Amino acid sequence: MPEDLKLAGKEPAGTSTLDLALRALEFLAHESQPLSLAHIAEALSASKATIYRHLVTLQRHGLVSQDPDTGRYEVGVKLLVLGEAVRARFDVVAAAREELMRLRDSIGQAVTICRVVEGELVVLDLIQGRTVVEFGTRPGTRFDLHASAHGKVWLAFGPSALLQRTLAGPLPHWTPSTITDAGRLAAEVELVRRQGWAAAADEMITAVNALAAPVFDHRKHIAGSIAIVGATQFIPSPPDAVQLEKLLAAAQAISRGLGWRANR
Repeated sequence: MPEDLKLAGKEPAGTSTLDLALRALEFLAHESQPLSLAHIAEALSASKATIYRHLVTLQRHGLVSQDPDTGRYEVGVKLLVLGEAVRARFDVVAAAREELMRLRDSIGQAVTICRVVEGELVVLDLIQGRTVVEFGTRPGTRFDLHASAHGKVWLAFGPSALLQRTLAGPLPHWTPSTITDAGRLAAEVELVRRQGWAAAADEMITAVNALAAPVFDHRKHIAGSIAIVGATQFIPSPPDAVQLEKLLAAAQAISRGLGWRANR
């Protein structure tokens, strides 16, 4: 270990350096106009030379930009892009919460909302049903794309590369009903695309079924998927018409809240 990191009571140099760079970025983000190097350095109680080095690094990564005429600094476009990417993940949860509560209350079964994040299908929220059985699924839980109703929805309405990668990869065998044949999965996904919803009775857990539907944003891109989940005695296969109708109505309501319009 470098000698300077062994000094008692001292933070590693990288930590304090990163801290100052992030403070500079946050400071610029909260300002309404570009600022001079001297102004930024004074506000952060640091030397102009130190702040300049941080700004150059942030600028190289697109997080800060410099006006070529005035030399003043402001946040870069990339910061906005990153913010939008993260916001999209959580907007769907906020937009969906009230509808999911209504769906749970009308059907009595647990409801979940999922999203694909960095290639993985992740549970964003779960509202327990009003039955004696509770599910251990929690936000952050990962589902297999090929073995879940949520996953089939994403394979049907998500990026084509997601389907291609899933079909080319291993398809783990969870139960005797899990689809592990690529050709059969492709046909199932095509059916989901045509009908607008997916089911997965006994495919991940025996005696458990889920009905899932896509949620779209203002660009008509899939922004999430919602599902009702419960024992197969309560969510049969083929699905109950009333349950399916309420699920699809909730998905459309959430989509409208995200700016989706059917006739656009």
